Amino acid sequence: MSELNTTDRKLLAILRQNARASITTIAQQLGVSRATVQASLGRLLQSNVIQRFTIEVDVSAGVDLIKAVMTIEVQGNLTSSVVKALKKMPEIVSLHSTNGAWDLVAQIETTSLPEFDGLLRRTREITGILNSETSILLNTAK
Repeated sequence: MSELNTTDRKLLAILRQNARASITTIAQQLGVSRATVQASLGRLLQSNVIQRFTIEVDVSAGVDLIKAVMTIEVQGNLTSSVVKALKKMPEIVSLHSTNGAWDLVAQIETTSLPEFDGLLRRTREITGILNSETSILLNTAK
């Protein structure tokens, strides 16, 4: 898919907050017709910008998330394509460019070790990633 337009970006922001929002509610929030929302949603799904709909779990409900930080070294001329591929992975909840030894820092959240392992495997398959280091967060002090 080519660049996202303003409606697409706003639609994604709404869905990040509530993936169950109705087409009508989204249309009202965006100030556009239901048909516009449906067309935009269809394009985002067709082009795999939206790869899946998922849930966010309240950790106080007894569901533990596996959280980690991944530092990534990227081949210089492939940074844009690497970032694009990483942004499509729902387990990566934030992605930052940085200076120093590593080019990117990704914050990861998964609900199981097999899901975590799958993310690491898919990440290693991305063309342009030269090296990475991942640390599971054991405890959060603040």
